[in-house]
Amino acid sequence: MRKAKGWQGISLPAFIILALMLASLIPAAAFGGEVKIGFVLSMTGGSAAYGEAQKNGAQLAVDEINANVGVDAVKIQPIYDDDASTPQQGINVFNKFINADKVAIIIGPTLSSTAKATDPIAQQAGVPVLAISNTAKGITEIGDFIFRVSLPEAVVVPNTVRAVRERFGIKKVAVLYGNDDAFTKAGFDAFKKALGENDIEIVSEQTFAKGDRDFSPQLTQVRGLNPDAIVVSALVDEASGIVSQARRLGIPAKVRIIGGNGFNSPALIKNAGEAAEGVIVGASWNVTSTNPLNQQFVFAFTKKYGTAPDQFAAQAYAGVKIAYEAVRSAGSTLDRRAVRDALAGIRDMDTVLGKFSFTAGRDAESSPVVQEVTAGRFTAWGE
Repeated sequence: MRKAKGWQGISLPAFIILALMLASLIPAAAFGGEVKIGFVLSMTGGSAAYGEAQKNGAQLAVDEINANVGVDAVKIQPIYDDDASTPQQGINVFNKFINADKVAIIIGPTLSSTAKATDPIAQQAGVPVLAISNTAKGITEIGDFIFRVSLPEAVVVPNTVRAVRERFGIKKVAVLYGNDDAFTKAGFDAFKKALGENDIEIVSEQTFAKGDRDFSPQLTQVRGLNPDAIVVSALVDEASGIVSQARRLGIPAKVRIIGGNGFNSPALIKNAGEAAEGVIVGASWNVTSTNPLNQQFVFAFTKKYGTAPDQFAAQAYAGVKIAYEAVRSAGSTLDRRAVRDALAGIRDMDTVLGKFSFTAGRDAESSPVVQEVTAGRFTAWGE
């Protein structure tokens, strides 16, 4: 019986051996294909202003990556879904992404209250989550698959309070906060702790709920106490109403309004108008940063969308770049554990947020800034 012949007359066993030898001489190529990234964002509901900015920032990063990866490298297949600013819808989207879409990593959700309901699902399934706006206490403590790009209020707020005390010498404040949301309650806790550490007296604590429109009872009481400043932990819809009504009720501009991360949206300035002038808010990013990557981002975002980006867009943009770096380092579009481990190893990565690393607890390690609304835009102190 004649032996079967392979390529150019070589016997099949010899052909197989030769092929293996040749393969061993070729350097391993970059793995190709697409990586599925699920984006859970508040595109409708009370936090739609944040979600829209996040989607725009994320898509800009996706477009840049996919246009420059080359033929054989991995591209991003983004899958966007709306959590409608509610925990239950967020849960539905997480389950879809994990079980049906088989995403390698989830970016989002927008709100901390939603994250506290959804992230345990991903943790149990072993799917990495990268938070791009969750700042409440306890997010990364959910488990070792949970990371965040956004600086927590526990980091940003103390820096803001200290800077305001030093600049204005405030001694007493009134505090307003939303008592039905994880983010706003966490912001209140961070403010209360920081105010105490800086020997600033709280003369009044007022609460409200998401969806409230009339804040005159709380603000009227605050006005009678003559505080040096008003500290507010609120999402942007309620924040806009509080700022506008405070000035209409005659609380003078010299009584500064100090906001938490929920104030970090152009929607505040748009909705509150001139009343927003002088509002102070802590942040992890400012549009005027001279970081070259940030300047390129601001230019590209403004060109694409016709408006300057906000912090939520910047963090989403950075989040996509960080997630992609983790996938690239992991060498897999499917191995969720490998992606998680690669995320944990990110150190000193150049981003629009500056040099970025994850702490041992998977929180962002970067520097906060203090912003003030001046002439209709957020301006960083010291810029």
